[in-house]
Amino acid sequence: MSEELKNIRQYLMTGVSYMIPIVVIGGVLIALSIALSGVEAGKGAVVTNPVFKNMLDIGVAAFSMMVPVLAGFIAYGIADRPGIAPGLVGGVLAANLKAGFLGGIVAGFIAGYVARWIKSWQVPLSLKPIMPIFVIPLLSALVVGGLMIYVVGTPIAGLMEAMTSGLKAMGQGNAVLLSLVMGAMIAFDMGGPVNKVAFLFGAAMIGEGIYTVMGPVAVAICIPPLGMGVATLLAPKKYSEMEREAGYGALAMGMIGITEGAIPFAAGDPIRVIPSIVVGSAIGAAVAAMFGVGDHAPHGGPIVLPVVDNPIMFIVAILIGVGVTAFMVNMLKKPVSEELDSDSTGINA
Repeated sequence: MSEELKNIRQYLMTGVSYMIPIVVIGGVLIALSIALSGVEAGKGAVVTNPVFKNMLDIGVAAFSMMVPVLAGFIAYGIADRPGIAPGLVGGVLAANLKAGFLGGIVAGFIAGYVARWIKSWQVPLSLKPIMPIFVIPLLSALVVGGLMIYVVGTPIAGLMEAMTSGLKAMGQGNAVLLSLVMGAMIAFDMGGPVNKVAFLFGAAMIGEGIYTVMGPVAVAICIPPLGMGVATLLAPKKYSEMEREAGYGALAMGMIGITEGAIPFAAGDPIRVIPSIVVGSAIGAAVAAMFGVGDHAPHGGPIVLPVVDNPIMFIVAILIGVGVTAFMVNMLKKPVSEELDSDSTGINA
């Protein structure tokens, strides 16, 4: 059991290593299309040029593969090739259920361990040729699919409804407290259900003519990727070569308000990264609320600066949140050994 616990990080990093190119393709293409098109008050990112629209579509297509690839290759790290197919299926279901990358991690581990368990079965010699291409993937997919639909899906829907009700009630009270909570929610799962509740609440307030809710959300959106990108620059020895390269992509995505740029770091080291980005985003959002920062577009990051009220404090709030995240995560992390750096490629011979 203790040996298996030590392998969990390697399984995570296997999934992350295959996911990072997908995140880079999707994030950078989406970022470029939005940066070259701009945002509008009340509408957010508006991409009308056919070339930029195609670029955006390619980026969105790549992003749609992110969670399935993460889950599929976590399962691959655990069970080798028979784990890939059920892991991909579990990842697609996690994405469809809006469970985010955390749901993808759960799906990957379930698929991997189930596939590995089935691989250990003693079966007649005549069945062995079809085990890795038929029996193991089929049974593993049924198990992970059933668990994702019946065990994970319903609680997520209930959680989203409860969180939305809680934010509506809190919105009548202290603006700083509301922003602290929403900032933490934005960073927690970076595009998952918790993030979506906070973002949609802020966007809905724009329709009501209240811009000081989306303002703190817009600050919080960009802090995770910018904070992790800055962290890799400040302490490169605490990150693998793969993570350092992902840091440059995270910086680009953060400037355009793509929170998912931090997902490779959170997936590879959730215990240290998630608390750091949550604290940084919460503090940044609270600072924005204190100074009445407003955002007229349902989007975030420095790209919305032209439609922001109190732009100076908008930038200050981002810088404070980024600084908190980078400092905290680098305090928690230890230097990466050359051996771990080599292992983190996740390639099985």
